[in-house]
Amino acid sequence: MGAPDFWDNQETAQEVVGQLKSLKSVCAPMTELLGKQEDLSALIEMADEDESIESDVRSELESIEKELDSLELKALLNGPNDANSAIMTIHARDGGTDANDWAEMLLRMYSNWAQANEYSIELLDRNDNDEAGINSASIAIRGAMAYGYLKGETGLHRLVRISPFNSEGKRQTSFAAVDVTPEISDSIEIDIDEKDVRTDTYRASGAGGQHVNKTDSAIRLTHEPTGVVVQCQTQRSQHKNRAQAWKMLRAQLARLEEEKRESENSANYQSKARVGFGSQIRNYFLHPDQRVKDVRTGHYVGDFQRVLDGDIQGFLDALLNWRAKEG
Repeated sequence: MGAPDFWDNQETAQEVVGQLKSLKSVCAPMTELLGKQEDLSALIEMADEDESIESDVRSELESIEKELDSLELKALLNGPNDANSAIMTIHARDGGTDANDWAEMLLRMYSNWAQANEYSIELLDRNDNDEAGINSASIAIRGAMAYGYLKGETGLHRLVRISPFNSEGKRQTSFAAVDVTPEISDSIEIDIDEKDVRTDTYRASGAGGQHVNKTDSAIRLTHEPTGVVVQCQTQRSQHKNRAQAWKMLRAQLARLEEEKRESENSANYQSKARVGFGSQIRNYFLHPDQRVKDVRTGHYVGDFQRVLDGDIQGFLDALLNWRAKEG
């Protein structure tokens, strides 16, 4: 990074900066822990002579154990793409307008989590529903280990509540599907035959001024061998939307390859239910009581609003531990 020409290629430079952040996210806490270990040894020696220091020893030990637990979780993020940034797509599913509203609530939840953890967010695609909420949206969450933490969020998220869109005040169940893929560097080869990809252009919708509604700037790519479809419409330039759509397609295909490798390498894969894009993974209840529960790990939070405000780290950590035990 100290080279005079380091910033000549912005994209390559940003990749190196990302690698540095990933390494620092593990190395810096480890260095700090080693220093605390020395401090703890000194405190224990002092406590042998002065019993009043015993509370300080307990406090320091608890702090070290907490940081060590966090490092052990990061050590579980050892997949080929776990250190990468993430591309997340959210689709409204069954439930009518409630599902569209629910999809937008999830978009806000993940955005809040990302901001709280100092990740950057870029809106790649957003398709608003005419009445409320969104039909779909895609965002890039960039920073160290974003994909590693979020990849387990892929699946169906179920909401049960009294519908604000039902004049009779009936209870409504709605679903939204979340899909998470790693953001892949252009320097990494992903074998895609351009003949296998169909390109469609269309007029962008939603915010962006009059220009987006007058030109076919939005891009949709369909990889016909796998059926993977991606789209991008947030840029005014068709060229930029096309470039971003290709990045999203490469990310989707890289995730499929990762799942294929995992299935081949896992001895007990066939005996385990596959958690995928169409699998229900979490229930969110606003009625008859407020609670959120993960169907895989059993992790439970009795404060619906706190979770929707972005406090989902407990679910992410619980899944990492669950996968470690299952794997």
